Amino acid sequence: MRIIIVGAGEVGSHLSESLSLEGHEVVLIDRNTERIRYLEKKLDVLTIVGNGASAQVLEHGGIKDTDLFIAVTDIDEVNLVASILAREYHVKHRVARVRNEEFLSPGSPLNETRLGLDLLINPDRVMAEEILRLVDLSEAFDFFEFADGQVVLLGYRIKENNPICGLTMQELGEIRGIYDFVIVSILRGNQALIPRGPDVIEAGDSIYLTARRSEIPNVEYLLNLSSKAPKRIFIIGGGRVGSLVARQMESRRVDVRLVEKDSDRCQKLSEVLEKTILLNLDGMDSRELLEEGIDRADLVIAVTGDDDVNILSSLLAKHHGTAKCITRIDRPDFIPLLEKLGVDMALSPRLLAAGTILKFVRRGSIRAVANILRVDAEVLEMVVPDKPHFRQQPIRKLRFPDRAIMGAVVRKDRVLIPTGDTILEPKDDVIIFALHDAIPEVELFFEP
Repeated sequence: MRIIIVGAGEVGSHLSESLSLEGHEVVLIDRNTERIRYLEKKLDVLTIVGNGASAQVLEHGGIKDTDLFIAVTDIDEVNLVASILAREYHVKHRVARVRNEEFLSPGSPLNETRLGLDLLINPDRVMAEEILRLVDLSEAFDFFEFADGQVVLLGYRIKENNPICGLTMQELGEIRGIYDFVIVSILRGNQALIPRGPDVIEAGDSIYLTARRSEIPNVEYLLNLSSKAPKRIFIIGGGRVGSLVARQMESRRVDVRLVEKDSDRCQKLSEVLEKTILLNLDGMDSRELLEEGIDRADLVIAVTGDDDVNILSSLLAKHHGTAKCITRIDRPDFIPLLEKLGVDMALSPRLLAAGTILKFVRRGSIRAVANILRVDAEVLEMVVPDKPHFRQQPIRKLRFPDRAIMGAVVRKDRVLIPTGDTILEPKDDVIIFALHDAIPEVELFFEP
């Protein structure tokens, strides 16, 4: 597929790298000469310096022969004009990133439908939705749902006192009759491993596992953990993300306190938030926050527009006894470092937006995609085709890619946790954890 991407920031560069590695022909356009020169050395894509909202530049990029157009600059107007031009050139599929909430309302004169866009994505809204998804699992550092919520992927950190610390994959397999799950990856340092029989789980590792959603309490019991829904939440930052999260949390029986240092912004928030306690404070003023009880908070969500404030306020909260922190970070390369410093969850709105776009691009046999931000890996939900060599063959004989693993099989609303003896059937949904360089092989494996 031929793809034009306008905007070479974090979203555009991440999309360019992912899609080019999967064999797509990618053209990347941006006005920043220095940024383009840097990326053309790093990525296997065609680069063009220019305005993506210019018909001349788009024609130079081959817009007439393009299958998919993605506009993800930091300027809404550029993205929308570029997308309108793509429609005039009859590009079949068009995606645009916007920050202005007005474009997302059904009654707007320039909404998704009226602009003829397949996907109109707002990073702040995607970020808020991700936070709300993670709120209730206090012990997990990552959480994804597949197969309409029947299957979950969970991330847990393994401490020295964890019952599975020191066990091999083979030994864990022997208790699978009681605890039905699959460990699909071990994160050790900066490395992600696809575990095999002799691999040992060590203290300090992080693991990703798949299980039936109904099995979460049993899995956490085995790991000597117990997730609880938070009762007291502090939100640092009253911008778009903070206000969206607070508004959604008001429907629950939760003590929500939103910290915003701008008094004018606090006044505006008071007009839309009914149950949230608004605190006109600096998110890094630990004395004032301690007086408000941040040390007794179950969860602190730091989502200002300033990475430094988010990082420092999260570290201060953890230092004073906050149970868990979710931290917004616009520099995704900092995420592994933050987790080493004790920040529980670091989320990048730009990478989350890129992941949402990748889900749209990889339709067809792929039903869902989840990006694992901490490592170069993804989780795919794919449909099993009717292939002759699949019939009556156990998984262990199918030569599945080494750098990927099947975590669950969904067959007619029944969830199977696979073993080497599991036999795939046509139209099964399979949940797969794959390191990024194995994704093309996985897609080829499931190609009809």
